[in-house]
Amino acid sequence: MTDWNLPWEGGCRCGQVRLKVTAPPILTLACHCVGCQKMSASAFSATALLPAEGLTVTGGEPVIGGLHGMHKQWYCPHCKSWLYTKVEGTPVVGLRATMLDDPGWFSPFIETMTSEKLSWATTTALHRFEKGPTMDEFANLTKLYSEHHVSR
Repeated sequence: MTDWNLPWEGGCRCGQVRLKVTAPPILTLACHCVGCQKMSASAFSATALLPAEGLTVTGGEPVIGGLHGMHKQWYCPHCKSWLYTKVEGTPVVGLRATMLDDPGWFSPFIETMTSEKLSWATTTALHRFEKGPTMDEFANLTKLYSEHHVSR
């Protein structure tokens, strides 16, 4: 995919918080950790990792919920939809892909925390990690992801 057809719009379930994406994802993933299972009420969280400057809140005011440490999880204060996660000191934000008005393009390129994966949960991810990728692996994965989407 060479044309991401940006910007993308999205928002929470009730519509009080609206989002705009102006940069393509650098990686997509499914996280199988127990925390994501509990936060998403599903088998995994579906995440589009974006440059932080590529995500703008255009309506409403998200609040921090869930984790309150280095990982800050942002929610709609009304419907409690988990919108995105920002890790302090990093230039990226993890948008819950299902918050997009049209998440149909989403497919996880990697899956993380497979050591905590529910036995029946499967994805189409091309790369799997029992925990998470190392920083060196992460750099290579973002390069591979970019090449994968240019070649489609």
